[in-house]
Amino acid sequence: MAAKNLVIVESPAKARTLEKYLGREFQVKASVGHIVDLPKSKLGVDIKKGFVPDFRMIQAKKKVVDEIKKAAKGKENIYLASDPDREGEAIAWHVADLIGKDHGRFHRVLINEITRKAVQEAIAHPHKLDRKKFEAQVARRILDRLVGYQISPILWKKVRRGLSAGRVQSVAVRLVCEREKEIRAFVPQEYWSLTALLEGRVGPSFEGRLVQWQGEKIDNKEFRIENEEMVRGITRSLEGLPWSITEVEKKERRRFPTPPFVTSKLQQEAARKLGFQPRHTMQVAQRLYEGVELGPEGAVGLITYMRTDSTRISAEALQEARRFIQGQYGDKYLPEKPVVYRSKKGAQDAHEAIRPTSLSYAPERVRKYLRRDAFALYSLIWDRFVASQMTPALFDQTAFDIRVGEALFRATGQQLKFDGFMRIYIEGQDEEDEEKETSLPELEAGEVLRLLGLEPRQHFTQPPPRYSQATLIKELDENGIGRPSTYAQIMSNIVEREYVAADEKRHLMPTELGFLVTDLLVGSFPDILNVEFTAGMENVLDKVEEGKEDWQKAMKRFYASFSRDLKKAEAEMRDVKREEVPTDIPCEKCGAMMVVKWGRNGQFLACPRYPECKNTKNFTRGPNGDVQVVEEVEVDETCEQCGRPMQIRWGKYGRFLGCTGYPECKNMRSLEKPVDLGVRCPECQEGNLQERKSRRGKIFYGCSRYPDCKFATWDRPVAEKCPQCGEPVLVEKVTKRSGRVRYCRKKECGYKVQLAQ
Repeated sequence: MAAKNLVIVESPAKARTLEKYLGREFQVKASVGHIVDLPKSKLGVDIKKGFVPDFRMIQAKKKVVDEIKKAAKGKENIYLASDPDREGEAIAWHVADLIGKDHGRFHRVLINEITRKAVQEAIAHPHKLDRKKFEAQVARRILDRLVGYQISPILWKKVRRGLSAGRVQSVAVRLVCEREKEIRAFVPQEYWSLTALLEGRVGPSFEGRLVQWQGEKIDNKEFRIENEEMVRGITRSLEGLPWSITEVEKKERRRFPTPPFVTSKLQQEAARKLGFQPRHTMQVAQRLYEGVELGPEGAVGLITYMRTDSTRISAEALQEARRFIQGQYGDKYLPEKPVVYRSKKGAQDAHEAIRPTSLSYAPERVRKYLRRDAFALYSLIWDRFVASQMTPALFDQTAFDIRVGEALFRATGQQLKFDGFMRIYIEGQDEEDEEKETSLPELEAGEVLRLLGLEPRQHFTQPPPRYSQATLIKELDENGIGRPSTYAQIMSNIVEREYVAADEKRHLMPTELGFLVTDLLVGSFPDILNVEFTAGMENVLDKVEEGKEDWQKAMKRFYASFSRDLKKAEAEMRDVKREEVPTDIPCEKCGAMMVVKWGRNGQFLACPRYPECKNTKNFTRGPNGDVQVVEEVEVDETCEQCGRPMQIRWGKYGRFLGCTGYPECKNMRSLEKPVDLGVRCPECQEGNLQERKSRRGKIFYGCSRYPDCKFATWDRPVAEKCPQCGEPVLVEKVTKRSGRVRYCRKKECGYKVQLAQ
């Protein structure tokens, strides 16, 4: 029997899963993403005629489109089941337009979770195509095209070809640059703390910290113990004085669970606990959403749609969670009522939070069908969702105020009274130094204490930390910049386009190019690089989707000021490409004083008499910013193309052999060969781990199957199984504080062993 209905989805994996759920009356085809886009060769937006986009079929999709058109012939119903967001809505509209203008037989299907019941329910209750949502996506695409295609040529002209600007991307780079400037400008300030080891009539002994001196509250921002002399003076004044508890405060403290995941929180937590970069997190989540083959059961979507900023949970899912908690953990772990979380202001509430599609698919039950990274991410989503519907954890918190002379010390401690949601899940932290929770002995106000020791400790104020990809996403999200579907791509763009690079802790630092481009754009396009302005544009797009704003009028308002900035930038932006900064370094070939110029690989020294003299040199900057030449070393090798000597040079990918005949002869050969460690990759289990160098010259370890496998670590892998969790590879590092340690990469495992140096 021929199928009477056609269902069109985005991905082949999703198509295969739906085919198994819908039966013979339905044929399922995949568009494989967008089938039309603006042309690459020109702006593709008719500004004078109301910002009309020139959408054209993507040539690489011609075969896909032809197959969809053929499949659509004679079908009674065509169900457009692309992803349930703005981008999916745009794909649905474009598919409908290419198949035929008669939209009467087209139905929009929104599938939040790919399970048999949810898919059949969605097909049975389709929607109409949403023009307002489509227009909001068209407006976003046009905005991004106007910014990217009209600013980028100015950067090509003023700096170098190939550079790009982006409406959200450029703001993200600005945040990284501003943070780096804060770090560089930061001047550490010394301060001291004073800790007393005390003992009462019953044990154990405990620590109290000086919190007030001579009536002044001690805080390292307001009033601090500034130096060793000051802290020694305090300790001398306390000698021989009695110590006593003046106040005991006891109270019960509740710690509440965190909401189920939204996209940005999932990316942050996967980075903290699993070491995943946002792009990898979204790739794995996509597979879990679209369907995983579970043996005899076939393909099953294990999680709900993973691009969402809503914490809403369906009533059915809440009841399932409550039944599971009661059955698995008992009544004391089940709140009286379902826990409802409020989504942030401006959240698109069309989708639920990210959760398991069914609690019958426990992580351990499906583990054998999942890759290691998919199992880890699924377990994280599962644990967070279940914990979000559990009772709070309860702590008994105690505080002693201890008076001695003109000083007030405070000792705090707490004991876990009831674990509640913490039985299965605790949210990770961005910073590693968490205060340890300790318990205090049973003592009362008025009791005299015995001093066992006083310990002054020196500290220095710390600069703000660099962003990681996850914490930068958090910053963008909290400022209303971008949307869940865009974050991972933004992170990839700013790294791949070399505006930022990762340091040894995988935190983001701007490159010279990132600083330069950001400074130029801030000077010429203050609105585009403004956090509040960019967030405001997101609100405008939301209003377009809600039918409260006309998209063409919104584009007109935006372009009025943007076009003025474009004209000004064309005339006034600093011309870095032609800029030559003089130095006191002579050219050894002609004697002229060399100048600093910008090129494809950043700044370099060049002879100002070019093209008569083509001498160039690499340089670094000393501690005071002075230019220091990096001498090029000739080697006993000749160029196989022209016969001239080769020499060692440095580029953005590390050391290489380059012909001394450059630029006439551009022959080069990399010297940065990866060293094979003979350790099997723990992620793909196929490649070997190799020692490599990053573009910044840092050593890291990655899989030989890159780019198919993107496993990487800064610490040296060891072919030794973790005795605690079974992770196949441990890693080693050497620190000033701990020396040489071997530990498990899994943060939740915590295995660590000290090694001899």
